[in-house]
Amino acid sequence: MNTKASPTMIVYGIPNCDTVKRARAWLADQRIAHDFHDFKKAGVPVARLDAWLDAVGWQKLLNRQGTSWRKLDEATRNGVVDAATARAVLLAQPSTIKRPVVEWPDGRISVGFDAAGWAAPPRS
Repeated sequence: MNTKASPTMIVYGIPNCDTVKRARAWLADQRIAHDFHDFKKAGVPVARLDAWLDAVGWQKLLNRQGTSWRKLDEATRNGVVDAATARAVLLAQPSTIKRPVVEWPDGRISVGFDAAGWAAPPRS
């Protein structure tokens, strides 16, 4: 894997999320430098959220399996039917974003942690 210093890899998530912990530990084990953006402390960067929605789609970005999603009222859950309605929930409830979201130095955006996929060279 290429560990170019610039531009920097950015990992977005919540520090106490088990998947984020595993991803960051894997990056540390691989000696891959990255910046970490904590949704809880720094919020969801709106421009980045829009880029993620464009790149991976709202269905992949919205974590419908997590506790935060299940805690939402039924009307809110049922109201998420497209990118615009998903965006509103993702901004209001950052914990509903599937984690981690990674912006790779080569411009790719990935959602979730997959050690095998992360270790493979990027496809052109």
